[in-house]
Amino acid sequence: MTQDLQGVLTALATPFDVGGDVDVPALRFLVDRSIDGGVDGLVACGSTGEFAALSTDERRLVVDTVVEHTAGRVPVVAQTGASSTAEAIRLTNEARASGADVAMLVTPYYEPLTLPETVNYVREVTGLVDLPIMLYNIPSATGVNLDPDTVGGLAREIDTIRYVKDSSANMEQALQLIHHHADHVATFVGWDSLIHASLMEGAAGVLAGAANVVPTEIVAVYRAVGDGDHARALTAWKHVYPVIDALISVPFMPAIKSAMASLGHPIGSPRRPVADLAPEHARRIEKLLYAL
Repeated sequence: MTQDLQGVLTALATPFDVGGDVDVPALRFLVDRSIDGGVDGLVACGSTGEFAALSTDERRLVVDTVVEHTAGRVPVVAQTGASSTAEAIRLTNEARASGADVAMLVTPYYEPLTLPETVNYVREVTGLVDLPIMLYNIPSATGVNLDPDTVGGLAREIDTIRYVKDSSANMEQALQLIHHHADHVATFVGWDSLIHASLMEGAAGVLAGAANVVPTEIVAVYRAVGDGDHARALTAWKHVYPVIDALISVPFMPAIKSAMASLGHPIGSPRRPVADLAPEHARRIEKLLYAL
C-alpha cells in the first residue's frame, strides 16, 4: 500500500492456545473483527501483542499471518524493534519481505540507554532497511523518552521516518508533536484514555489496544471528529470511555484478553509469568461491556 497511515489502528493482541502456542486461527479472527469494525490499520507484535514474550520465530509467524490474512484490506504495521540493533534490522527486513507496509521501531528495553545511544540505534536501523518507519516512544518500558524535538529532528533528518506512536501518556508531549512537528511526522497517540483529546487536537490517528475489544465504538469517535461533528464525537467518547477506563486501570494485556472472553471470543491467557486478570476486575469489565 502507498497511502499514508491515519485513523484508528488496532494494536492486535496475540492469542495463545491451551498449550501456550500462538493461536493462528484466533489471530485471523482478530484481524477480521477489527477490519469489520472499521479500523484503518493493524499493528502486529506491539506491546498489546506481548512481543517481548514471543520468540523470534513467533514474531515472524504473527507478522506473516496478519499480513497474509489482511490481504491488503488495510495497512499492516509490524513492530520490529528489539533489544539489539542487529535483531531490529533483521526483523525489519523480514517484515518488509512479508509485505508489511510500515515498521514500528520500539527503542531497546531492559537496559536503559542514553538519548544519544537511542538516536544512534534509530539511525543505524533506518540506514539499513527500506520501509517507512513509525518510531515507538514508550518510556515506561524503555527508560528513555523520545521528546518531541528529538522525534521531529529525526524525521527531518531521515526521510523514512514518517510516523511516531507516542505512548508517554503525556498529553503535553503529544500536543507538541501534533502542533510543532506535523509537517514532518504524523503523530499517533498510543494511550487509550487520550483517544478523544488527541483526535480533537489534530493527531493523525490513535493506536489502541482497546480496539481489539471495541473497534466500532472507537472508530465512531474518529469518524465524528473527522466530520467536524464535535458533539457527536463527545457522545461517542462518553459511550465507550467507561470500558476503556476500566481496561487501562488494571493490567492491560490481561484485561484485553479477559474482555474478549467476556464477549464470547476467548483468545487465551497472557503468556506466563503474566497472570490472568483478577476475577473482580474481570467481572467489572464484563458488566461495562454488557452496558454498551
